[in-house]
Amino acid sequence: MKLDTISWKILSCLQKDARQSNTKIAEKVGITSPAVAERIRKMEDLGIIEGYFAKVSHSETGHQLKAIITLRAFMGKLKPFIEKVREFNEVINCYRITGNENIIMEVVLNNQKHLEQFIDQLIAYGETKTHIVLSNVIENNPILAPKDR
Repeated sequence: MKLDTISWKILSCLQKDARQSNTKIAEKVGITSPAVAERIRKMEDLGIIEGYFAKVSHSETGHQLKAIITLRAFMGKLKPFIEKVREFNEVINCYRITGNENIIMEVVLNNQKHLEQFIDQLIAYGETKTHIVLSNVIENNPILAPKDR
């Protein structure tokens, strides 16, 4: 499926508020509600739309810290770490990356002591660098059509 202007408008609407009704989206993009529903279903089936998520405040759920941690894995420790990282409840996003570090993680933690304990678990796998997040400058920016960039 090639994404046309209307499909991109639908995606834009969903990225701003995935809970809005098909009727409301139809009004914004200029087609019928059933046509919006069909396009959304096709985009879901093709994997263009991967899912719908609730945005949860880390601070309001008792996590005082959000941090970005990079890991430079020791020789032979990258694959074991990739298996182990799925067990860490603190990790909300994890990426394998290029460059001097192998892994970058976004984590939420209860406090500084929790951060220390978490890092103690990581250092068996490699060298870490920790960056405490002070605030979000850009978060969940919508993906635009390539020509719109």
